[in-house]
Amino acid sequence: MSQDLPAVAPAVTAEIVGALSPRLRKRLDAAATKIATRPAVRDGDTVRIAVDDEISLELHAPGGVVSSADAIRCGCLLAPDCLHRAAVASAAPVADDEPAPASQDAADEASPAESGDEDSSRAEDVPTSEQRAAAGALWAAGAAVLDAGIEGAGAVLQAELLRAAHTAKLGGLPRPAAAAVSVVNGLRAARSADPAHRLADLVAAVRELLAAAHRLPDAGGSELAALRGTARQAYVPDGSLRLYGLFSEPLITAGGYAGATTWTAAADGRLYTVSDIAPGGPGRAAAAADRTVRLGDTALTHRELSHAGLALSGATVSPTGRLGAGAAVKAVRAAGAAWTEEPLGALWAVPAAEQVARALRSRAPGAETSHAGADLLFLDVTLLGAARETGGDCLLALCDELVLRLTAAHDHPALAHRDNLRMLAELPGARLRIVGRLVPAPQPRLQLLAIAHPAEPERRIDMGLDRLQRADLPAPAPPPTGPGPGNAAPLDQAPLHLLHRRLEQAVAAGRGFLAVPGSLASDAHRLRRSALPTAADLLAALRQAAGQRARDPFGRLLPADTAHFARAWLGAALYAEAAESSLCAAAWQASDPAAHSGVRTRE
Repeated sequence: MSQDLPAVAPAVTAEIVGALSPRLRKRLDAAATKIATRPAVRDGDTVRIAVDDEISLELHAPGGVVSSADAIRCGCLLAPDCLHRAAVASAAPVADDEPAPASQDAADEASPAESGDEDSSRAEDVPTSEQRAAAGALWAAGAAVLDAGIEGAGAVLQAELLRAAHTAKLGGLPRPAAAAVSVVNGLRAARSADPAHRLADLVAAVRELLAAAHRLPDAGGSELAALRGTARQAYVPDGSLRLYGLFSEPLITAGGYAGATTWTAAADGRLYTVSDIAPGGPGRAAAAADRTVRLGDTALTHRELSHAGLALSGATVSPTGRLGAGAAVKAVRAAGAAWTEEPLGALWAVPAAEQVARALRSRAPGAETSHAGADLLFLDVTLLGAARETGGDCLLALCDELVLRLTAAHDHPALAHRDNLRMLAELPGARLRIVGRLVPAPQPRLQLLAIAHPAEPERRIDMGLDRLQRADLPAPAPPPTGPGPGNAAPLDQAPLHLLHRRLEQAVAAGRGFLAVPGSLASDAHRLRRSALPTAADLLAALRQAAGQRARDPFGRLLPADTAHFARAWLGAALYAEAAESSLCAAAWQASDPAAHSGVRTRE
C-alpha cells in the first residue's frame, strides 16, 4: 500500500479487479507491488504515475478520493480492462466511508437530519433479506481470507472483501463494512512490511468482521442496531461549554488519513475531542499539532489547546464526544488548568479499578456507543525501569502496589512515542502523573499517551508529539522500594497466550499451518492442566477443523470447508477476548469482573 497514492473507494477496486481475466488476476499481486514503488506526481486533483517509458496512469481524485472506476485511466492498449488499473487500485489506500472528523462544516450541520433517517430505517427488529445476504457475503470473504492467511490473501481476495464491504454499506450495515475495510488495510500493511503493522490489530479486525457477519442474520432489537452500526455520527446541540485542555495525540489510519486529536474536559469531567484528520501520512500526523483548531474564530493550535482552555457557545457534539465545527459554533480562548487543579484533578481522583471497570464495559461486545475517553486511565505512578518483552521493550511503573506495563501507542519512527519511552526508562524512582489507554491483558498494561513533565509537573508532554531531551530529565531519584523490573509479576499466570498465539498463527499463515497433526496437542494439554478446559477444547476443535478434509466417492480430497474452520476460529477468538477481559479486571482488582465478560477463567 502506497501512501503517495490517493485513496480509492472499495467499490472501485472491486469493480476493476472483478473485470480482469483469470490470467491477469494471477499477475495482480506482483503488478501492485511494482506500481507501489513508482513515484506519483500530483497536479491538483490529478495524480499521474509513469509505469514505464511508454505507459502512464492517471487518477482523478477530487477531495483526495477516487470515487469511480472511470477516474482511473491508463494509456496501454488493453485499457480499460488492463492490469495497470487494477494494480494501482490495489496498491492505493482504501477510502474511509466517513470523511475526516471536523473537516467539513456542512457535514456537521447535516448530520442530525441524516441520523433521523437512519433511526427511522432501523425501526425493524429483524434484518432485511438484503442485510442477510450482505452478511453472508462478508462471512464467505472473511472465511476465505482466514483460510489463506496473510501471504495467500492477495489483491484478488482483498477485492472480494471490498466488494462485500460495499454491498454491506449499501444494505445499511456500516459497522460490518468498516470491519471488512479494516481487514483489507491490515492485510496490505502486513504484506508491505509496514512498520505500523501489528498482527494483534489484524486479528481483532478479523474477529470483529466474522463476529458481526455470523451473528447479524439472527440478531434483533438493540443487538441488531449495535451490529449494524452508524454510518455517520449525529451532532446534537449542547449549548455552551467551558473546556480545559488535557493533551493531544497524533493519529495515523491504515486508510491513508493522518492528523491529531486534542482531548479536553468539561467542569463535570466529561471529555470532548477536537480533531484534524485528512488524507496524509506520518508527516502530517507529526505536524498536525501546530495546525489551527477548526472551531469558531479561535486561533489556537492543537498544541496550544492541549494546555489552554476553550469557551464555546452553540456547540454541537456527537455521541462519542466529538465537537462539531458548524458555522453556528462560536469559540474563544480561555484559561486552562493544570492537571493538579480542578476540574482536571478530579480525573485522577477516581480509583484505578473503577476506571478499568468503565473501560472494559465500553469494550464489551454489544455495548452501546460510549462517550469519548471511556478507555482512558488517569493515574499517578512511580517509574521502575525498562523491561524486555516478546513484542518489544516496555516501561514498568508502580501504581497502588500494582506493576503496570507502559507501552508506546504507535511504533512509527516519525512519532516520538518510542524515543520518549526510552528516555523515561532512565528515571527509575520518578513520580509522574500520566494518561494512558487501557490494553486488555492478563497483566495491567497501558499505551502511554501523555505525562506531566518529569522536572516541571505543571507542564505536560504529549508522548507522540513532544520529544523529551536529556536536559529535561531531573536528577535520578532514590531507587523505589516496590517491585523492580527484575521481580515483576509473571506475564501469563494463566497461559491464555497459548490460545492467542494459535489464533494469530491462523491469521498469519492460514488454515494449513494448524492442520499439521499433533501441532496443538501440547498447548491444549497445558491449558487443561491450568484449569482452562474450555480453552483446551476450543483449541482442539480448531485443530480438528483445520485438518478436516472430506473425500468424494472416488477417494479424492474435496476442498476444505472454510466456513467450518472460520466458525471454530471465531469461537476460540471470542472466548479468548472475554477471558482476557476477565483476567484484566482481576489484575486491576476491578470491582465487578463478571460485568465485563461473563466468562470465568478458572473453570
